Amino acid sequence: METPSQDLKNEHEAIQEALDVLEKMCANLNNNQNVSQNDITDMIDFLKVFADKCHHGKEENHFFPALEEAGIARTGGPIGVMLDEHEQGRELIKNMHSATAKGDIDKKAFVEAASSYIDLLRNHINKENTILFPMGDARLTDPKQNDLLNDFETLETEVIGEGKHEELHRVLESLKEKYLQ
Repeated sequence: METPSQDLKNEHEAIQEALDVLEKMCANLNNNQNVSQNDITDMIDFLKVFADKCHHGKEENHFFPALEEAGIARTGGPIGVMLDEHEQGRELIKNMHSATAKGDIDKKAFVEAASSYIDLLRNHINKENTILFPMGDARLTDPKQNDLLNDFETLETEVIGEGKHEELHRVLESLKEKYLQ
């Protein structure tokens, strides 16, 4: 049986790939190589919708509350730390967007926000994968895990939109082809 934490880890893999692309975009900008405004917009949209609205939405609306019910602390505990980092990530995405919103790219501001976001998310993902998810797997019952998987499916369909998850994966694949080959 797939578990909610496995589903979230699978999404972490896609987010890690996006971070690799974003890192290459930053390197290109720092080396005065061309990075199209459309590619940056696609990346920011991917981060807003896939990483934040979908992935963090699953965690904040379903997974974390289930962990709290199972006795894992929010305040002063790992859930509170993860929620704080989600907010930091949202601010950095806003900063990336602001650095590109006027039609041209403020390279310094974009690279600064993007680099901070990359570091934040890589550390965040490592903590979830190695600390929080194993705690959840040990405490969540099989019926609760099934309920969470159903909740995740509902969120993808009703909040993100039918087919949007797959569309975002196609956008990521296109960006990987451009920047990681």
